[in-house]
Amino acid sequence: MIAVVQRVSEASVTIDGRVSGEIEAGALVLLGIEEADNQEDIDWLNRKIVNLRIFNDESGVMNRSLVDVGGEMLVVSQFTLHASTKKGNRPSYIKAAKPDIAIPLYKKFIQAAENLLEKPVQTGEFGADMKVQLLNDGPVTIIIDTKDKK
Repeated sequence: MIAVVQRVSEASVTIDGRVSGEIEAGALVLLGIEEADNQEDIDWLNRKIVNLRIFNDESGVMNRSLVDVGGEMLVVSQFTLHASTKKGNRPSYIKAAKPDIAIPLYKKFIQAAENLLEKPVQTGEFGADMKVQLLNDGPVTIIIDTKDKK
């Protein structure tokens, strides 16, 4: 599982002209799921994201987490995070999980995030053509891959 976590002042996802999810200050999480991912990846990645100290304290130092600041989370599925560009110029998405595996894991990821944050998590729609708009605060962008946790 790969996540691109961006600290945002605001973010939204629109599908067919309709806002599917939007947040104010918090984290936009672009989430890529692969076939080998499981509940352990979901739990580890969620704990890492909600506790990542990427928000400023009163001294302007990134020392506070999403939980500490009461921030919101917007999760958007993005299979292209598993693109392989080793050969040629056309990315291969062979590592990205097929919908029958990815959708249940995506839903479990969202539920786990809601449990940790103790509030609803905003989302896009799996497999939809989405327009993501954000105001990156910092900019702060962190890439986390569960395959690198050990």
